[in-house]
Amino acid sequence: MTSSVSETPAGGLITKVHPRSAARRAGLHSGDRLLSVNGHSVEDVIDVQYYAAEYDLSFVINRNGRQLRKRTRRREGEPLGIDFEHPTFDIDIRRCNNLCEFCFVLQMAPRFRRTLYIKDDDYRYSFLFGHYVTLTNLSDHDTQRIMDQHLSPLYVSVHATDDELRRDYLRNATAPDILPQLRMFIDHGIEFHTQIVVTPGHNDGDYLERSVRDLAELYPSVRSVSIVPVGLTKHHKYQMRPHTVAEANQILDTCQAWQDEFHDELGVNFVYPTDEWYLVTRRPVPPVEEIDGLDLHENGLGMVRHFMDEWQASQQELGQQPQVKHLTLVTATLFGPTLEQHAIEFAQKSGVRTDVVQVLNDRLGHSITVAGLLMADDVIAQLQKGDKALGDVVVLPRIMFDHPQGLSLDDKSPLDVARALNRPIALVDLMGDLVDIVDGRPALYVDPQQDELLSPDAIKSEGGWAVEKLL
Repeated sequence: MTSSVSETPAGGLITKVHPRSAARRAGLHSGDRLLSVNGHSVEDVIDVQYYAAEYDLSFVINRNGRQLRKRTRRREGEPLGIDFEHPTFDIDIRRCNNLCEFCFVLQMAPRFRRTLYIKDDDYRYSFLFGHYVTLTNLSDHDTQRIMDQHLSPLYVSVHATDDELRRDYLRNATAPDILPQLRMFIDHGIEFHTQIVVTPGHNDGDYLERSVRDLAELYPSVRSVSIVPVGLTKHHKYQMRPHTVAEANQILDTCQAWQDEFHDELGVNFVYPTDEWYLVTRRPVPPVEEIDGLDLHENGLGMVRHFMDEWQASQQELGQQPQVKHLTLVTATLFGPTLEQHAIEFAQKSGVRTDVVQVLNDRLGHSITVAGLLMADDVIAQLQKGDKALGDVVVLPRIMFDHPQGLSLDDKSPLDVARALNRPIALVDLMGDLVDIVDGRPALYVDPQQDELLSPDAIKSEGGWAVEKLL
C-alpha cells in the first residue's frame, strides 16, 4: 500500500469501541485519540479503514497525554469496531472555491447559525456519504490519495461539460477541465455518479444535450447523470429563475427520450430526473426499476417512490385498536399533495382522523418547497393560526431536525415545537412510522411536559448536515 502523509497528525477521537471487535481486543478505549494504523498517520476514517485492512494490526494512540502502541491480530470476518467523533479528523472541512450563483449557502437568510454559511466541497464526504462535489479544489495530495486508495465511487457536480460554460456557471476561472479530469481518475479505476443542476437560460437546451452525451461516452465508469432543478430562495441576488411547469414537463420529455435511447445502447437508463420534476408537474413517479438499482437518495432521486412502496408494505401491520384518534401531518408544499393522497388512505384503513398541513417557508421564501428546509417557527406560526384543530399528535418530518444537536434550521428542537403547540410531537420518515404511532410505539416521540430532549443521535442520519457534524 502507498503511504499517505497526513497533513493533520492530530488523529481521530474515539467515541466508542465495540464489543467482540479487533479494537476491543487490542485494548483501545473510548476517549483515546488514534494517531496511526500500521505505521501510517490517519486523517479520517477512510485512512483507518484502508490501513487496517490487514490481519496484523498496530495502533498508536494518545491516552491522557501519553502515546501508547497497541497490537493485535484481526480474526477472519472480525469488525474493526471503532466509532469516531467525526468521520474526518482535521477540524476544517474542505471549503468550496466556487461562487455559483445558485449556491444555496449564498442564498441563505441572515442570522442563522454560522455553520450554515460555510460552503463545503469535500471529496471525503462524497466517498463516505454520497455528497456531490465539484473536484475543483483538489490538492495534489487529494488527487493521488483518491487514486492510491481507490476512493470509488465519487459523486460529482458536473453541471456542464463545456469548460467555458462550466467555469462561468461555477464562477471559477481556474476550474479544471472536467472531462480530462474524469478520464484521469477513470484510468485509475474510479467510478462516478454525476449531477447536472439545470438553470433555465444557462446550462439547459443544447448545453444540456452536449453534457449528457459527453458523460454517456464515459459509461460505465460514469454510472449515472442525475438531472436536478435549480433551487432559489427569496434571498437570491442574481438573475436566475426557477423552471416553469411547462419547462419542467419539457425536461421530463427530453429525459424520457434519452432513457429510451440509452437503455437500448447501454442497457440502463443512465439519465435520472430527480423526484422534484415529477412532483412539480404532477406526473406519475416512475417505479423503482427505472433507477436501475442505484442508490441516489442523497440527490433526491427515488425517495418518493420508496415512500409509496413502503406504505404498500407497512399498511398490513396496522392493528385493530388505534391508540390515538387524530393525527396532524406536517410537510412542505412540494410533497403535500402526495402526502394528502396517502393520508386519506391511511385514515380509511386505520380509523384515525389524519389531517395534512402544508407549511409555507416564510424565512427562505415560498419557492423553497422541500420538507428538509422547513423552519420550526414557520411550523409553529402556521399551525397556531390554522383553522383546524390539531391532532392528538403532531407529526413532523424527521429530516427537519437532521442536525448534530437535533435542531431545525432556525435552532429549535422538537421539544420546543411540542411546548409551543402544547401537543406531543412525533418525527417520521415513512408511512410505517405512522403505523407505529397509532399502535402506541412511536420511535421518535416527545411530550410537551417532558424535560429531556430527544437524543440527537436518534434523530440525525449518517452523513446528514456534514459540515455541522465536523464543526
